[in-house]
Amino acid sequence: MLESLEKMLAKGMDNALLRFGLGKGYLDAGDFAKAADHLQHCVTFDPKYSAAWKLLGKAHQGAGDIASAKLAWEQGIQAAQGHGDKQAEKEMTVFLKKLERLAPKP
Repeated sequence: MLESLEKMLAKGMDNALLRFGLGKGYLDAGDFAKAADHLQHCVTFDPKYSAAWKLLGKAHQGAGDIASAKLAWEQGIQAAQGHGDKQAEKEMTVFLKKLERLAPKP
């Protein structure tokens, strides 16, 4: 699947849905850096794409970039609230709370 999506991208077919598919595919494969790159492009195309913000946070978290994960989920919550996506809002709120519990205390 990733190979065919990459071919589409190489042919110039660049859009939010394609980038989301690539991001999810790389996230599922454990390639967090590539996943984050594609998902960042996705939310650049469509800043209201709350599912992409959710996965972008997961990709950053998987790569060990906790600050970027937190930022992605905060932006994702705003996007979800903006168009009434209650489920995505709840999920990202839970992810943020878990991150805060894992963060080292000063």
